[in-house]
Order: sequence, then structure tokens, then C-alpha cells
Amino acid sequence: MDWHERIHSNPKVLGGKPVVRGTRLSVELLLDLLADGWTEEMILDNYPRLTKEDLRAVFAFAADSARDQRIVEVLT
Repeated sequence: MDWHERIHSNPKVLGGKPVVRGTRLSVELLLDLLADGWTEEMILDNYPRLTKEDLRAVFAFAADSARDQRIVEVLT
């Protein structure tokens, strides 16, 4: 999926955080909801302007971002 059509960043919106185009929903917020146990269905029900394709774009953006970052050792 080409996330560029659905995810964008504008310094005037949420301090430039990547958001779903046409919303103020940040990629960070949506990933945090998923990490907290929300399902895709719960997110879509609570944010009706959001689509499944928007969520796929969030995942694609996150995957590309992780791929582009240096590996960070996680200490346990």
C-alpha cells in the first residue's frame, strides 16, 4: 500500500505529527490504541470518518518508519 496518499504531516496540525489526511488523528494515537488492546473495529466505530484503508496506511507508514530507523537494543 502507498501510505503517502492517506498519511501526511503539516507543521500547523498537531505540531507536524503524521496524521490521517483530512483528520487530526495521529498515527501515534492510532498505534497507541492498538497497543492498548483496541481492535480495528473498535477504532472504526469510535472514529467514523476513518476507513479500513486509512488504518492500512497507518500500518504501512509504521512499517516503513521502523524499516528506516536504526535498530535499538531493548533491554529487559
